[in-house]
Amino acid sequence: MTSCRSYAAQFAEDASYVIFMGDAMFGRAAIAQTHHEVFTRWQKGTRMAVKPVNVRMPNEFTVVVTTVGGIGTGDRIKFDKFQTFTLHRREGRWECVAFQNTEMSRRSKRAYRS
Repeated sequence: MTSCRSYAAQFAEDASYVIFMGDAMFGRAAIAQTHHEVFTRWQKGTRMAVKPVNVRMPNEFTVVVTTVGGIGTGDRIKFDKFQTFTLHRREGRWECVAFQNTEMSRRSKRAYRS
């Protein structure tokens, strides 16, 4: 459970987290609880590749980062999803207040080959 708590600690206490399949979680505790099964069952033995493709800073306390990413076991992981992170600076630390994970279209997969 330690890695789940470490992962969830990157999110605000009241963060929203929308996953690839369309489910939503609200709050750090729900993110930690859900990721226990992700890390120990569904994605056990995998690694993640993430690459920022757009960064916007609407003000000094907020940044919106869009990334391409993928999960796999090989040397080269294919990008198959977009993620949008909305980060907020609080007490000198950036934390994620909202996360959205979306499957890429075939056209985008061709454009963002890893």
